[in-house]
Amino acid sequence: MDTGKVRFGVIGTNFITDWVIAGARQDPRFELVAVYSRTQETADIFASKHQIPHTFTSLEEMAASPLIDAVYIASPNFLHASQSILCMQHGKHVLCEKPFASNAREVQEMVDAAKRYNMTLMEAMKPTLTPNFLAVKNNLNRIGVVRRYFACYCQYSSRYDKFKEGMVLNAFKPELSNGAMMDIGIYTVYPMVVLFGRPIRVSASGIVLSSGADGQGAVNLEYEGLNATVLYSKIANSSLPTEIQGEDGNITLDKINIIGNVSFTPRLQAASGKGPEPTVEDISAVTDKDEYYYEVAEFINLIQSGEKQSGINSWENSLITLEIIDEVRRQLGIVYPADK
Repeated sequence: MDTGKVRFGVIGTNFITDWVIAGARQDPRFELVAVYSRTQETADIFASKHQIPHTFTSLEEMAASPLIDAVYIASPNFLHASQSILCMQHGKHVLCEKPFASNAREVQEMVDAAKRYNMTLMEAMKPTLTPNFLAVKNNLNRIGVVRRYFACYCQYSSRYDKFKEGMVLNAFKPELSNGAMMDIGIYTVYPMVVLFGRPIRVSASGIVLSSGADGQGAVNLEYEGLNATVLYSKIANSSLPTEIQGEDGNITLDKINIIGNVSFTPRLQAASGKGPEPTVEDISAVTDKDEYYYEVAEFINLIQSGEKQSGINSWENSLITLEIIDEVRRQLGIVYPADK
């Protein structure tokens, strides 16, 4: 495997990009050489903050530039597919922020482009690549036959305060392919897909705001012998953990978006149910890496080994996730311009 540097350009200059850069720089193979922004002023400010030598205000010029090998895309959701495809057309590998695209059709177009141009393409869904998610996978057999997956991510958005004042910010604009499911609900769905694949049935309910974007939702998903329920919201908070329940025990995750603690609780064998309390076992991984390090390391590993997709954040898992989200939106009556 090549262990040299991979030269990155970044598209998007918001706080997510700041966080990803901080994690990525823990990998000595990551080299940040360029940033794209629509305005030179914004590009210059971001470049100065992160010591980036080259700036671009033309996406086409950056995509075609011999200065970079790969791009990290953190632009608004509705631009993900078109920008990813443009970069792959010009021979650049693409790490694209979640959600991968506006809908499943766009995901398929991105995958088709990756195959056509022989480029590495991966969704930047960070939790599923962390050691703590690996701990979940490695211990899943201990809970026996899995019967339920429950995940919750509800976080009141400061942007909702502005919304109630009559100011619709990007987070609640369907024209940008935004909303609660696309922003944070996807964190509850993607790990489920990685663990259990495509569900048989999807049933959704939720609250659609006056802008046409969803504020929150609840989704029941049916698998063979397994029920799944996910809750997500940008208009209310929750402290509920995520849990995977089996016939022989359960695995609990403190937060599905940032998995800090994972525990295993065996089912007590006492028939009366009045025996001693079960011993909760901490199965969390110990790491000194930033949570964003792992997605970038995975992506660089793929590039340097000649692989085109991740075995975890695979094209199929990204496609199934957006198929589920498309169905949730259909049931809630949420339509994006990108759907047409």
